[in-house]
Amino acid sequence: MRIEVRQGLPPGQRRLAAELYWQAFGGKLDRVMGPEPRALAFLERVMRADHVLAAVDAEGRLLGLAGFKTPAGGFAGGTCADMRAVYGVWGGTWRVLMLRALQGDVDNERFLLDGICVARDLRSRGIGSALLEGICAEAVRRGYPAVRLDVIDTNWRARALYERQGFIAIRNHRIGLLRYLFGFNAAITIVRPVVR
Repeated sequence: MRIEVRQGLPPGQRRLAAELYWQAFGGKLDRVMGPEPRALAFLERVMRADHVLAAVDAEGRLLGLAGFKTPAGGFAGGTCADMRAVYGVWGGTWRVLMLRALQGDVDNERFLLDGICVARDLRSRGIGSALLEGICAEAVRRGYPAVRLDVIDTNWRARALYERQGFIAIRNHRIGLLRYLFGFNAAITIVRPVVR
């Protein structure tokens, strides 16, 4: 399979991008962002094409994506107003508070990967590795010396991929009582230096 990594989302595939993101992160976000139809509506509304790399096949179909954060925002962040527009005033407010408690700051010293996802039936075909290489190239292009991401302690498959790609764990951040809401105990910060 020929894989090309490009900046932005392929035309007409915004819904598929939201579904891929939810497929990858719905397990930890479902209690806060569910039900799924609302979560997908929120993601479609807030996804920023200027903060994502997409892996596509020869026909331009979306195979996977890698979102990132900059001081200008993140791929799937959105605002309080976006959250309230989808979930209502009360539903949006408590969701914003829970997600803010979980999210870390933008790392101004390293390029921050904010989620990578590959279609479930296409995993183990090099798509995730191609996206990681694309993120590292984007970090170099933007002048960063390293890429950073956080992987949850229960996602051993993703952590193994990152470690095969040269990422090294530097910190383990326990989330305390939020573990009952999100279903994991800690986020491991991992970093990979990139060549400038």
